Amino acid sequence: MTKKVVFMTGTRADYGKLKSLMRIVEADPEFEMHIFVTGMHLLSKYGATYREIEKDNYKNIYKFVNQKEHQTMDITLSNTIIGFSNYVSELKPDLIIVHGDRVEALAGAIVGAFNNIRVAHIEGGEISGTIDESIRHAITKFAHIHLVANEDAKKRVLQLGEKENMVFVIGSPDIDVMFSRNLPTLEDVRRRYNIYFDNYGIVMYHPVTTESAENLRYKAKCLVDALVLSGQNFVVIYPNNDEGTNIILNEYERLRGNEKFKIFPSIRFEYFLTLMKHCDFMIGNSSAGVRESSVYGIPSIDLGNRQMNRYDADKSKNIVNIPEDTDLILDAIANISQYRTAPYSYFGNGDSDKLFISILKNEHIWTEHVQKCFVTSGD
Repeated sequence: MTKKVVFMTGTRADYGKLKSLMRIVEADPEFEMHIFVTGMHLLSKYGATYREIEKDNYKNIYKFVNQKEHQTMDITLSNTIIGFSNYVSELKPDLIIVHGDRVEALAGAIVGAFNNIRVAHIEGGEISGTIDESIRHAITKFAHIHLVANEDAKKRVLQLGEKENMVFVIGSPDIDVMFSRNLPTLEDVRRRYNIYFDNYGIVMYHPVTTESAENLRYKAKCLVDALVLSGQNFVVIYPNNDEGTNIILNEYERLRGNEKFKIFPSIRFEYFLTLMKHCDFMIGNSSAGVRESSVYGIPSIDLGNRQMNRYDADKSKNIVNIPEDTDLILDAIANISQYRTAPYSYFGNGDSDKLFISILKNEHIWTEHVQKCFVTSGD
């Protein structure tokens, strides 16, 4: 019997992570693939990125608006639980797939667990420096199947009391796309987004929800001051929609009209990868700057503590971590070329989709009881 598999996506970032998995599931006759689209995808302020999903021509797409501007995370969580619960009660899926550490993923895992529907969690077991880490580990405790990026992440999932036979290392699925030979050319990207810098850096800076508004305002000002004073060209991509985003966007208003800056609410994932592959460096506090940057050997300036513990400083030689201080940022930009490295990856080899579909075809994951029990280390 064909199994119904639902992917939940709430941001441009998690869609990039899930895309290769969606494609391979939709192409397999053993599965009926559905996509529940919500979160930032439905907000025009961030580029209404649901349209990018529609352009990929999946058969079954359902859109649900779960938030409005300035809405707190707890309200977004509750709205998503209600909307997704109504959706699955009609669809009756066999498996729900969520990614990472956003509130939409937490909502999907809660709905699945409460309704005895199996939940697969992509990229659990990661550590970072914000509320995201708590959300991610909470999802792990609701999920039944754990599809992690590397052995370190697997160890952390096991520390949380999960069954080892339900934890699988598949790498980071976006690397499937990064290694693809079908990425657009740099010239294609230049034409589409009207970016004609010969050299440029990429800026992706997000709010840290555990910091005060005053502190975030100061840090965002330091970043923008440094970017302007550096005299470099930059492609600036909007932050995510966490509380504090408007503080960062208000600072970015100072860049409007400056020919050194091109600012975008969002960039299509494959086009973003081409931009990354050809940039001089990345700067900000996005996970892309501490994970995906290494795959292309791109130098990265990691600001503050948002990605704290997300990478091994001794191994990740392409990354320099500094606080949000104007002088320190200027110095890092001036010396960034020394951090360029050969490409490397601690998060898979670009075959996550094949590993993923083989796991979905493993009868074991479908027969394991949905009632979970904590596994004490040594049992």
